[in-house]
Amino acid sequence: MSESLAKYLDTFAGWLRTLGEDAEKLGGLLEGDGVSQPARESIAGGLNYLFKSLDLIPDGIDDIGYLDDAFVLRVAADLAINGDGEIAPTRLAVLTPLANDCDPLREFLGKDYVRLEAYVKGLRKGAARGRSVGDILGDDGVRADFVSDVRGFAKTYEPPGFSREEKNLIKLKAFFDAKLPK
Repeated sequence: MSESLAKYLDTFAGWLRTLGEDAEKLGGLLEGDGVSQPARESIAGGLNYLFKSLDLIPDGIDDIGYLDDAFVLRVAADLAINGDGEIAPTRLAVLTPLANDCDPLREFLGKDYVRLEAYVKGLRKGAARGRSVGDILGDDGVRADFVSDVRGFAKTYEPPGFSREEKNLIKLKAFFDAKLPK
């Protein structure tokens, strides 16, 4: 196995281990001040993806079922940082490590990264469990319930086993190639 493939397998395994923590940290950014509205929309859209019943890779797929969730959260963090508006330094400290993870993601997905980024941007207009991003950000009660659900996900999330086999990377690329809108 090449060194670059081993790097992706190690990196992605780490992202699966921290998915619950990453989601919880992002959920905290929806509470209080210090995050611009466009950034909040990116964050809420990425987090709402966790609850979509039909996502890019079904969560039950061995080894890779939650990697799309980990990828979406990182792209949402990157979009939040690079969008319009200000983000307080303490809030930026949560977003920056996830956004920086987009570099290996760009390398891995190649031309499909642009399609993933467009997909994540579109999540701002989507809904899951009957909640749109507008509902989450526009209603304090809905937002509190949503953040509670994110925390519940974080507490119950069990990282799947992720075998460091090249076939997992091939399956992963195939899912993104087939499922991302052209």
